Amino acid sequence: QPRQQGGYQGNRQGGYQPRQQGGYQNNRQGGYQNKGPRQNQYGMPQGGRSFTPRPKRIEYETPLPDPNEQVRLNKYMANAGLCSRREADEFILQGLIKVNGEVVTELGTKISHSDVVEYDEKVVTLEKKCYILLNKPKDCVTTSDDPNGRLTVMDLVKGACDERIYPVGRLDRNTTGVLLLTNDGDLASKLTHPKFIKKKIYHVWTDHDISEDDMQRIADGIELEDGPIHADAISYATETDRNQAGIEIHSGRNRIVRRIFESLGYHVTKLDRVYFAGLTKKNLPRGRWRYLTQEEVNYLKMGSFE
Repeated sequence: QPRQQGGYQGNRQGGYQPRQQGGYQNNRQGGYQNKGPRQNQYGMPQGGRSFTPRPKRIEYETPLPDPNEQVRLNKYMANAGLCSRREADEFILQGLIKVNGEVVTELGTKISHSDVVEYDEKVVTLEKKCYILLNKPKDCVTTSDDPNGRLTVMDLVKGACDERIYPVGRLDRNTTGVLLLTNDGDLASKLTHPKFIKKKIYHVWTDHDISEDDMQRIADGIELEDGPIHADAISYATETDRNQAGIEIHSGRNRIVRRIFESLGYHVTKLDRVYFAGLTKKNLPRGRWRYLTQEEVNYLKMGSFE
């Protein structure tokens, strides 16, 4: 039975607990507990369009820089939120960057934190870090801007901070769930680099029941056009609906969950990421966002999660 083979034990970190926490009621209508208007403790109806106050900005602790530490100029500029490292290299080659009043044009130049960097006659200072967790809705693209004018995740977190944040990794337009946005380039690369690839858990809905043989195949490993892949754990999401599965995977390959099921003849009708590197969407309604807590940021930086 797939359940006994290390399926979802619903651990305290907010693993896969479809039934108890009122998250998934998995009825065929797919609604969230569609039982008519609920009432709060005062007898007022709930479930209409509620007003949610804007999350309060969190000031994260910033470690004091080591005065002797040498850092590449392009990395310093990227950490300052000015541009990407590649763009910084362009600016350096064009002679637009000064260090201590002198124009620097050599790529790979290293500076210390006591050096003064200028771009466009303005001193470049390290910006505050911002970490945002979004429960991404459907029909929304994971890009900073979209030439086709579609809704982007950046539209949803507009005004969350003045700094230039960007999504960590991608979710398809029709995939929902946990997405992290930040201006912390070092953390972003740690979470997405193939060497450090982090655990993700998805709730998958398919167009017909998934056979136990196919569940076993996915657990054992299947061959896709870009190489073999296996789930770290897989189980049925509910006792009754065999067309829903929970799958845990570490791969960062593009559209990997959809491709796994499609290769076995299933069409994925709905896909929701419920866990990413220790972050879950607990208490975060679809389409809403919040700032990470200092504790969550510390955990991510320490690499405490698989």
